[in-house]
Amino acid sequence: MTTATNKILALEIEVPIACFRQSSAREYAQTYLAPPPSTVYGMLLSIVGEMDRYKHCGVKIAIALLTQPQKSTVIRTFRRFKKKDIHDPTNARPDYQELLTNVRFITLINSQEDKSQPTLSERLQQAFVNPASINRFGGLCLGESRDLVNSVTILQENYQSQSLQWLVQDEDGLLTLPYWVDHVGSKGTRWKRYLILEPSDNVLPQSAWTVIQPN
Repeated sequence: MTTATNKILALEIEVPIACFRQSSAREYAQTYLAPPPSTVYGMLLSIVGEMDRYKHCGVKIAIALLTQPQKSTVIRTFRRFKKKDIHDPTNARPDYQELLTNVRFITLINSQEDKSQPTLSERLQQAFVNPASINRFGGLCLGESRDLVNSVTILQENYQSQSLQWLVQDEDGLLTLPYWVDHVGSKGTRWKRYLILEPSDNVLPQSAWTVIQPN
């Protein structure tokens, strides 16, 4: 929970269907096996209706998987604007996409280095205490606009009693995930390497914290 001293908030997120599309994917839209920190940060901003990605730079987040989502492949229509006429049929073509089902995870938000007032943790708590005070639009999604979040729950301090698989930073990790995305081009996108770790004592590893910042 968030307190005046540590400013850490624990949330449980449930998403029935999601695709965390790999940045290198082209015709075949592969998905990461875990939600990237940049994607989770974007969802947290959406909860409080914040449109400025830079507003809470410095916040730290940690991600722990509660399930091992099942992967499936579907065929769907993708749009790539090759012609100026948006309705030109060459702008749409069917391609394969990987989907994950039954995505459940915990995210911790540490706002000790968040210089904004109120902090992101405080704004998230306010969203639960007084939803009418939040000015936002659209459905709450994790990734694509189609991938609607089913529930967001504030957890008490005993959340670590569950079986958790932490996403931890590791130079030899097999997962390369973005923690900051350049939506104009790829030059400003920032990455870290991760692995999924299940500690024997279920204690939060310090390497699970990712600082959200554009550099």
